[in-house]
Amino acid sequence: MTTNVPKINVVWLKRDLRLEDNEAIYNALATGESALLVYAFESVLNEDKHYSERHRNFIKESIRDLNERLAPYNTKVLTVEADIITTINQLMERYTVRDIYSHQETGILVTYNRDKSFKRFCKNNLITWHENINNGVQRGLKDRDEWIKKCNLYFDIEPLNFKPLDNQLLAIKAIEELETLIATPSLETPANTFFQKGGRTTGLKYLNSFLKKRYVNYMFHISKPDLARTGCSRISPYLAWGNLSVREVYRKAYLLKKTSENKKPLEAFMSRLRWQSHFIQKFEMEHTMEQESINKGFQKLKKDISEMYQEAWKKGQTGYPLVDASMRCLNETGYLNFRMRALVVSFFTHNLWQPWQAASQHLSQMFLDFEPGIHFPQLQMQAGETGTNMLRIYNPIKNSHEHDPDAKFIKKWVPELRALDTPFAHEPYLMTEMEQHLYNFHLGKDYPHPIVNMEKTRKKASDILWNLRKNTTVKQENQRILKKHTLRSKNT
Repeated sequence: MTTNVPKINVVWLKRDLRLEDNEAIYNALATGESALLVYAFESVLNEDKHYSERHRNFIKESIRDLNERLAPYNTKVLTVEADIITTINQLMERYTVRDIYSHQETGILVTYNRDKSFKRFCKNNLITWHENINNGVQRGLKDRDEWIKKCNLYFDIEPLNFKPLDNQLLAIKAIEELETLIATPSLETPANTFFQKGGRTTGLKYLNSFLKKRYVNYMFHISKPDLARTGCSRISPYLAWGNLSVREVYRKAYLLKKTSENKKPLEAFMSRLRWQSHFIQKFEMEHTMEQESINKGFQKLKKDISEMYQEAWKKGQTGYPLVDASMRCLNETGYLNFRMRALVVSFFTHNLWQPWQAASQHLSQMFLDFEPGIHFPQLQMQAGETGTNMLRIYNPIKNSHEHDPDAKFIKKWVPELRALDTPFAHEPYLMTEMEQHLYNFHLGKDYPHPIVNMEKTRKKASDILWNLRKNTTVKQENQRILKKHTLRSKNT
């Protein structure tokens, strides 16, 4: 490269699609040098089975929102349909790139391998890649002894402002010239869907409405499949894709708590924000749980694969109304409250006796808020394969009566049951032939018979898993996991 080639800092956006409280952007701008924001739709993620079109659209909506926020600065995000190494190589045809800024991504195996390749690329091209921690998650820890201290220090820092110097961000005209060199995707997305729309602007609306009024019912509605849709914050996709930072959300809740008359729901909400960082830290320290049980003693557990069971579960055709309503709702909207997520995983792994790995990709594709660091630890926990957590086998009938007593959620998502009285909507298989005739409803035709016997399958799963917990390897692994992933000090 000749000396008259202009130099730019590159900010590689990944799961941090925001301008405010974005350390990568902040550090790049702090140098005073020209900067370019880049997002790459990479083939390794486009083709990965954990991702789906709903994620891609959420990202596109987030980038459109970023571009609206960047318009006053006469710039935008360079959005490309290419791998990151290809993208940087193309940039270096026009600019000198010596520094690249991004956050440390606690992602799936393909992103980990991609990052290793990118690190080698940077070294070979004399580029310094600056990676900052994300939402308090620390890289390279062997145990949790120092984690809480470091995490607290991170949360104590004031959220970072976005204040570029005049003309510091590469101008739109220059970016449009770059777009002639690299393939660029359309940022258009379907208008009429049931999915939450991506972008910080929308994320802040959800957060502000929650902290203004909705948080009061948080603890009462969190387990209710229908009421949770408004009683919970609904900001999980905005945290997962980085439209909001955990730190700024935590701080807003903390400040509100000082003056609020309803402190307990805020405390519960804040604890779950810290809980999120805890689980992502666990995945950061033990990434093999993407494919294998974290407790090696459970890796010997073999389950028969049933395509029929799995398809019925995916489509919401199991014959258990709350399970089916939950799966249909998830498929259609990308959201379920936590208890229903735990319930559908429990049903899949315990009652259908299918391996959690077989549920992983479908659920990750359906969850609009797919966050690897939450996804894999929670799958294993609900499947009862950690050895350190209490074994919970959710009863969909009991949960149905307790958390959807009027069958409102069930009837919304399983329309075949709308005409039935509430008791039968919970348990349609209890209807006699005469009752089915009176309701003009035919079990096995209008709605499936239960595909498994709840009590028998529950007992089988419970017996096998409890017996396996007595295994020597399982016990040894319990000690290893506790030593690595829990705090020795009670002062947490």
